[in-house]
Amino acid sequence: MSGFRASPEVTAVFVAKAVRTFTYGYLGILLPLYLADLGLSAAGVGAFVTLTLVGSATLTWGVRVPAERLGPRAALLGLALLSVLAGVLLLLARGPWLVVLAAMLGNVAVGVGETGPFLSVEQVVITRATPPARRTNALSVYNLLGYGAAAVGSAVVGVLSPRALFAIFLAAAVVQTLAYGRLPAAPVARPTAAATGPGPSTAIIRRLAALFALDSFAGGFVLQSLVAYFLHVRFGLGLEALGRIFFVAQVVTAGSLLLAARFALRFGLLNTMVVSHVVSNVFLIAIAAAPSAWLAVILLYARQLLSQMDVPTRQAYVMGVVEDHERETAATTTTLWRTVTQAVSPAVTGWIMASVALSAPFVIGGGLKILYDILLYLTFRNVKPREG
Repeated sequence: MSGFRASPEVTAVFVAKAVRTFTYGYLGILLPLYLADLGLSAAGVGAFVTLTLVGSATLTWGVRVPAERLGPRAALLGLALLSVLAGVLLLLARGPWLVVLAAMLGNVAVGVGETGPFLSVEQVVITRATPPARRTNALSVYNLLGYGAAAVGSAVVGVLSPRALFAIFLAAAVVQTLAYGRLPAAPVARPTAAATGPGPSTAIIRRLAALFALDSFAGGFVLQSLVAYFLHVRFGLGLEALGRIFFVAQVVTAGSLLLAARFALRFGLLNTMVVSHVVSNVFLIAIAAAPSAWLAVILLYARQLLSQMDVPTRQAYVMGVVEDHERETAATTTTLWRTVTQAVSPAVTGWIMASVALSAPFVIGGGLKILYDILLYLTFRNVKPREG
């Protein structure tokens, strides 16, 4: 990534990404335990994760038309203002369900990686403002900032009080609003045919969305909030220990993003996505059999070293295989179905943890993810990204 220089639009997105994911880093760990202290059971915590993802899916669905007609700036400003409202609610909330509502409005990430409306619109801004040859680099930096900021956020979870952390979330939402205000206001011109009917890449977008939905459904079994809950119940790890563990996990994940562009240049976007993902899910399944906390954590780190390498390569691939005017559609559609299906599995996971086995979700999630990798390669091995 040496020599990479971001345009003003990309810099604004980078700032917003960093401050937002910093707060996600601690909220993803804090909120499940905070809600448990307010009286929610394991099933209730699973329902909270599902409802948060339902809120994210709803916002992702709702943001597509404003992004296309008014431009990314208007869409992102609207989302940032909802985060401001969410921060106020978190500070005022005294009952668990108002906290859940705030998490839904603020699109709070409950997994290691971010999904939802911010991601779907921001990757389009980066793609349009970056030459194709630098696109994977730019998206790698974008995700690197996110994971790095989330790592720092994870480290402060046991240091400050929940109210102080909620106040920081509110301040971060204000910073996001200011950053998005620096984006160009005009939307991208769309061909008349594209505005009135299916685009030329519609079939590709649908296949990608279906496969990404499978991957995300599988990922819903092992979201960060649920992994934190597993480590807490299985091995008795407290909030401070979990904060340290996920700080390192985020740092390891961020480090893997430094390699993504280089691997993609040498082996191709699709090959990098599939191979790194398969190996990471072997480590994920192995966590279920870990007899001790230290071994479970080592396997978690091994998984994180590889599991998110496919994120910038996946984003670059999706943006590269569709026409420019279809990028909002591709980003929001694939992100929407990833979020919708991810919203289903956490509620099931809470039941599985309580009724079957605490570690069963790792086996189920890892197995389904490997199936996704095989299907992705077989479906798209002959589909190459465009040059523009």
